[in-house]
Amino acid sequence: MNLMPLGSLGAIETNGTVAFGLWLPWVSGTDGNVVTVKIIHEADQFLQEIPAREFQLAHSDRPPYGDFWSTTVPIAGTAPAAPGSAWGTPGRYVYRYTITNPNSGKLDWIIDPFAREFGGGKQSAFTLGYQPYEWSSGEAQWKTPALADLILYEVNIAEFGSDLDHVRRLVAYLADLGINAIEIMPLSNVGGSVDWGYLPIGYFGVDERFGKRSDFQQLVDICHQHGIAVIIDVVYGHTGVDFPYYDAYTRLRYHENPFMGPFAKDYFSNFGKSTDFNRAITRDYFYSANHHWLDVYHVDGFRYDCVPNYWDGPMGVGYANLVYQTHQLTKAKIAAGSPYWSRFDKGPGQPLALIQMAEQLEGPEDVLRTTYSNSTWQNSTFDAARAVARGDRGRLSDLGLKLGLFGYSDQETANGDIIPKTALQYIENHDHERFLCNFGTYNPDEAGNPLFIEGDRARWYMLQPYLICLLMSKGMPMLWQGEEFAENYFLPDFGMGRVALLRPMRWDFFYDESGRPIVSLVRKLMRIRRERDHIRRGTYFFFNDWDRYQQFGILLFARYDGTQYTLVAVNTGDTDQTVPFWFPVAGDYAEELHGGSLSLTNISALQPVALRVPSHYGRIWTLKRL
Repeated sequence: MNLMPLGSLGAIETNGTVAFGLWLPWVSGTDGNVVTVKIIHEADQFLQEIPAREFQLAHSDRPPYGDFWSTTVPIAGTAPAAPGSAWGTPGRYVYRYTITNPNSGKLDWIIDPFAREFGGGKQSAFTLGYQPYEWSSGEAQWKTPALADLILYEVNIAEFGSDLDHVRRLVAYLADLGINAIEIMPLSNVGGSVDWGYLPIGYFGVDERFGKRSDFQQLVDICHQHGIAVIIDVVYGHTGVDFPYYDAYTRLRYHENPFMGPFAKDYFSNFGKSTDFNRAITRDYFYSANHHWLDVYHVDGFRYDCVPNYWDGPMGVGYANLVYQTHQLTKAKIAAGSPYWSRFDKGPGQPLALIQMAEQLEGPEDVLRTTYSNSTWQNSTFDAARAVARGDRGRLSDLGLKLGLFGYSDQETANGDIIPKTALQYIENHDHERFLCNFGTYNPDEAGNPLFIEGDRARWYMLQPYLICLLMSKGMPMLWQGEEFAENYFLPDFGMGRVALLRPMRWDFFYDESGRPIVSLVRKLMRIRRERDHIRRGTYFFFNDWDRYQQFGILLFARYDGTQYTLVAVNTGDTDQTVPFWFPVAGDYAEELHGGSLSLTNISALQPVALRVPSHYGRIWTLKRL
């Protein structure tokens, strides 16, 4: 893969003059095509007497992708074409391209695939007088946390805080909660004003719904100051229909496309379009996007959405090649001493801290084992937990095994690179209804619209054993925004009701009788995980005994490393239970959630101890260190 020359692509301003450049393979000036750019100051765009100004681009044949279109437009200080126009003054301008083709006529509203900013609707943007963000003095010392230490929190900017400005004010809350990494749902430009972001039409900047590029840079800066890594969700296997490399060639009525097309799976053919990684321009485009986000925005890694759409195996040209090349790029940047890339350097002989996370739900074990991915989503733990919550006690054994990530690699070595490995653990994420819905739902909407079904928050206590399991499990635990205070909305399995309905965080839940105890529990569990290295990194052992434990709704597992030992006991049932257990190490065991009389003293090794575990709750006993 090759990095594209982004310094000559998109809209690049230098001293008040803006240079435009883009590749349009197969769209040649020698075939009678004419390409123009329409530009208007953002303050003028809704005024009927002030039209956009149009400038023609020149065609050239530029390797490696062929037909290249470019022009240079002086703007600063130039006279406006219409009285009262803001043209020539500093500020944001929106623009778009047109193609006039001998066969298809004039095609308007083509956005720039290399735009760094975006306007409302199908418009690209640039800022005249743009000043690069100045990173804080501490940013150069920031180090991305080790994979095994990550506690993740998934965020939808629009729902979590409405925009980047508001989300920045919540970073201290997240740090106080105990997480040290956020995974942000797609920031890329999309066509709608309410959208999850999984049908991008622009990849090199932050959607105008959320704010400016400097707003996101400041968010990353502040997160790093609070010890929080930033992972962004990227969508490379498919696009929205307004993505210019699909939109333009479709309207030109080309029989083939130089960028788009079915490559592996084609999951988004009904409402989006797949990208073709057999094309060099496609591979280089997304590789360059990775570099851009790492270099310009200082993100700590990526969550790759819908990997099956560009998965052609561990030796292919699609997903596996992209994560390999991104890993090697990072190594090269560190070796070259490039500013800020040292955040991924853990020292000689240590693996990179770059986070590359696959959403390959069809084969999470395989993608983790056979590629440079160091983490993966997996739905098995989620599925088992949901089944138990819905009354299938027989799935407790399955849940106990999934919490230990049996079958997943912990580390691989490839080409001399040591790559630590882990999988995410979650019981909620953006794709599903809130976990509380498993315990009973009701509909507060008088019209009975099923989109407004909610889980019964009076049953908040039923969440507790699952949260204990999640945050004490092996792997990388993840909370979905609001999970820590029992958010309870329902989400349909398919349809526009999933993505076209804004569900803002109900922060009032934080204070009510259901939210307060859940927040308190989550904070305690976060503290325990942070303070206990053997819980983050140690061995997991599941006590799989139906007669002693599971038939009563009890799940027991241990986390240990050497003489460090913790027993986790949860009760998913409606009644308190007393069960026997044989501690392998003698000593005193502190109960981590409440302590006091719940702690165990003078325990003899391998002698039966009666453990009382309250209903819909749990206990955590840790061997006291001498």
